Amino acid sequence: MNSDNRLLSLGFSPCPNDTLIFNALVKGLVCHSRRNFSEPELADVETLNEWAIEGKLDVTKISFHALVHVLDKYTLLRSGSALGRGCGPLLVGRNKFARKEIAGKRIAIPGKYTTAAMLLKLYEPACRNLVVMRFDQIMPAVAAGTVDAGLIIHESRFTFRNFGLEEVLDLGEWWEEKTGLPIPLGAIVARRTIGRERISYIESCIRESVRRGLAEPESAKGYIRMHAQEMDDEVVSEHISLYVNEFTVELGDEGLAAVETFMEFAREAGLSPLPGGLESVFL
Repeated sequence: MNSDNRLLSLGFSPCPNDTLIFNALVKGLVCHSRRNFSEPELADVETLNEWAIEGKLDVTKISFHALVHVLDKYTLLRSGSALGRGCGPLLVGRNKFARKEIAGKRIAIPGKYTTAAMLLKLYEPACRNLVVMRFDQIMPAVAAGTVDAGLIIHESRFTFRNFGLEEVLDLGEWWEEKTGLPIPLGAIVARRTIGRERISYIESCIRESVRRGLAEPESAKGYIRMHAQEMDDEVVSEHISLYVNEFTVELGDEGLAAVETFMEFAREAGLSPLPGGLESVFL
């Protein structure tokens, strides 16, 4: 590692996939991680996105949408990401409506820089009446009629019917049909100034923490439950199985192709400030 041996700040969400991923690292069970990281800061993904834009943390979870806005400060890590199939954001409403009506609806989104928000703009660029809400406030707002529809993420895809809501559009399904690739949802990034050698070491620590979480899920159960709030065990299990997979261990060729395609789409739609492709992602 380089000569900068200070403790690094770390941020991720309280969602079960992130707490499983980081459990072994936070507990110091891999890579002497207690010698490398300070106590982690847990926050919802849009808060983490905003912090990354401010450059607040050294290593952090963010949305892939936010990634294109922070590559001057951060580099993507090849381990810890959330990509997959059958796990994309859902557009829901009190009643089903035609897809051609989406542009005219008042839609709640879980954050300006979330991947969900970018996918909606890629699908329907004419969407203008968007209301930013914290992800867990969206379903109640749709059910109450405060908004016409809501873009839901995380465990909400398992519980939206409890609010009497209907699925209007599966943006992950749309992405997969259009590209044949998994949808890139969340990324782990590290501050570029940490240096290539230490970043490589951090990446290996996260990879080992992911592998340990997948191999020994019961060992992480207490940490997951501590942050899962009122989520029941079945939803926690479904959440983890959907968002933690082989791409989380290592992006690999298919994962990298998905990231590159996502960035190309964003650039072509005018949603990315960066001209480059994958060459701009890594240190």
